[in-house]
Amino acid sequence: MGTVHRSSRTRAVALVAAAGALSLVVGCSSSDDSVTGGGKKDGKVVITMGMYGVMGFKETGLLEQYEKENPNVDIQAEVAGDEQTYYTALQTRLAAGKGLKDIQGIEIGRAKEIVDTQAGKFADFSDVAGTDHFLPWKQSQITTEDGKVLGLGTDIGPMAVCYRRDYFEKAGLPTDREEVAKLWEGSWEKYVEVGRTFKKDFKGGDVAYMDAASGLFNAMVYGYPEQYYNAKGDLIYDTNPAVKEAWNLAAEAAEDGLSAKLRQFQPGWDPGLANGTFATAVCPAWMLGHIGEKAGEQNKGKWDVAKAPKGANWGGSFLGVVEQSPVKEEAKKLVAWLTAPEQQAHIFQKQGSVPSSQKALESTEVKSVTAEYFNNAPIGRIFGEAAQEIPDKQVLGRKDGTIKDTFSQGLTLIEQQGASRDEAWKTTADRIEKAVG
Repeated sequence: MGTVHRSSRTRAVALVAAAGALSLVVGCSSSDDSVTGGGKKDGKVVITMGMYGVMGFKETGLLEQYEKENPNVDIQAEVAGDEQTYYTALQTRLAAGKGLKDIQGIEIGRAKEIVDTQAGKFADFSDVAGTDHFLPWKQSQITTEDGKVLGLGTDIGPMAVCYRRDYFEKAGLPTDREEVAKLWEGSWEKYVEVGRTFKKDFKGGDVAYMDAASGLFNAMVYGYPEQYYNAKGDLIYDTNPAVKEAWNLAAEAAEDGLSAKLRQFQPGWDPGLANGTFATAVCPAWMLGHIGEKAGEQNKGKWDVAKAPKGANWGGSFLGVVEQSPVKEEAKKLVAWLTAPEQQAHIFQKQGSVPSSQKALESTEVKSVTAEYFNNAPIGRIFGEAAQEIPDKQVLGRKDGTIKDTFSQGLTLIEQQGASRDEAWKTTADRIEKAVG
């Protein structure tokens, strides 16, 4: 049975551990930034890759495996710690038309911008055989209106709720993950109501029910096909009932003192995990490694994973091949292999990144994976089932990431500064207009 170990590091770690990332992206390259990609040298095909965080291909040995199975291929991979810095460099190189790698990683929050503004710079995968195993909505996110597929999916971010078994026991609540899931089944309002019970009945010191109101907000918003933009690309965050519903419930939880007044992956959150200052956190699959690492060995087995009230997706990536790559066809072949069901299952077993491949999700290799740190929770089954509940259509916008961060900041105005939800909404809307236009 596969087990995801505590030492697994996720992309989320890299997104916040940005110190020194700029030098990693810009300064560590030994390649010539005046040219693009690899080529053919000394009888070998040299394929270059640009990635960020912990996408799993290098860390789990897949690149070495491909080289062994294809001795004429030499893969040169550069991995940046911080996705934001990585993407800034990628935009610069796309604009200049040089310095690109043959294969470039694309984070889900950037996919729409790539599709809308850079489609001509990336190769088309629509004619590549054997790539029909992905979840339909995943590939639609990287496909242009005229059917050009600019990359293949790596992972996705189905939701669950991570909770402290020991704290639930001290509040008189069930501790078994199946019974816990039933407490809030089908409704995030029920999740908040459980929080009120927890706050009233918890015997064991100063512990908040949830880490952050923004985590609840994200989980709710990403359970709908449309969040901040509609399919035409219009901003709709201020009129979308899904956003208003999520804002009001998250604000209500903050006003009722149910959160630890933190923001996930921001200063204070890691110490909160280590010191046990909150009992639950909405957790996409890729977050588990971070929680296990930062909560530490002293909390091993105290955390568990339960099914979320509703299905949603938060996160995920793609691999694309630049059109002007001198080894374009060989690079496309490598991407197809790296994102094949077998390789996606391998990465999930090793580091917990949930496959975007429908075939992989249905495999025994994925379904049997457990998380030792989280009381041996059957995360293959939990996240695999959650993936099936994600809406079939996922509309992306050009500045989704910026808007998400702005809403998170807005909720902290309520949590940390005591602002009313109407004041915080107005401030948030003003900030979005300035940032997005």
